[in-house]
This record gives sequence, structure tokens and C-alpha cells, in this order.
Amino acid sequence: MKSICVFCGSSVGLRENYKNKARSLGKIMALQNITLVFGGGNIGVMREIADSMLENGGEVIGVMPRHIVDKEIAHRQLTKLHIVNTMHERKAMMADLSDAFIALPGGFGTFDELFEVLTWNQLEIISKPAGILNIDGYFDHLLAFINHAVDEKFVRQEHKNNLIVEDDENILLEKLAAFKPQKAEKWIDRLKIDLI
Repeated sequence: MKSICVFCGSSVGLRENYKNKARSLGKIMALQNITLVFGGGNIGVMREIADSMLENGGEVIGVMPRHIVDKEIAHRQLTKLHIVNTMHERKAMMADLSDAFIALPGGFGTFDELFEVLTWNQLEIISKPAGILNIDGYFDHLLAFINHAVDEKFVRQEHKNNLIVEDDENILLEKLAAFKPQKAEKWIDRLKIDLI
């Protein structure tokens, strides 16, 4: 893995450990010469991981739509900042620039980005590992809902298994590097599709 896209919040959240773990992940990535690709922000958890990468000599690439840059929240010390026109362009470029994905605590934007790459993997648009750094159980309820979706037969177990979840950043990076995707041979059962 030469680059990892990290999805995370523009807020630092309630717990100090969200910031601490983001900074730890950034330091480890920098020391392993893994480039950080992220949303380009100068606020929240986004800033913490970017600053940690930069402080430890890492390469940081931001991707941000122009209308957000214009609000003056772009990080100005990055290795490179790509300015795009839309959120769709932002997500496509981040995916193109990255070998893997990690979600840290964040809000709707983080959820959207994570589920989009999971969907792209399912549809074989991409084949890149995706993981969650589950800091202090932040994602526990979301993971319970994903299990519910599996139980209710809306998500295939194989697709759920492709999401790597760890609370230790070192182990998460190791698992992302060793990732081999599970494929559902027949994830749409055409016999069960109601054509009426």
C-alpha cells in the first residue's frame, strides 16, 4: 500500500481519544511511507491526522470542492491540494489516488464515503480494502445495523466480511495490507426478483 484515503470528521468529537488515535495513525502511516489522501480540511479529526503526517515527514494529499475551499477551511500546508468542482469529483479522485480506505469517527460525510467504497467494491468498480478504526466503540451501533442488514438478507455476508474493523491502528494497517476480498458468486438471486 502506497496510499490510504482516510474518511473522518470535520469535528474533533467528544472524546480526546478520537484526536489521539488519529494522530497515532498519521504518525504510523508517515513512518511507513504511506501517503495520506483525505478531504483537505484544516479542522476537526481531518486536521489532526494531516498535521501528524506532516510533523512526521509524511506526504499528504487533500481533495476539496471549490465551494468549501472558498469558506477558508482548506489546509494550506499540504503536500498537494486538488481543487475540484463537486463532491462527486472529490470522491472519485480520492478513490483513484488511494490503494485502501480507513474510516475514523465522523458524521454523515464519513458514512457516505465509507458506504460508497463498500458499494463500489461490491459492484467490482474497484477492488481495494476498506476498514474502520473503531475508536472507543464509536462505530458499534453502525456495525450492529450492518449485521442486522445481513440477518435481514439485504447485505451478503461476504460483502460484510470485506469490511475490516479494528480498534488498534497497527493491526488495522496490517490487515489492510494483507487483504484478499471475499466474493459472492451470485449476489443477486434472479429467481427471487419479483418481475410483476
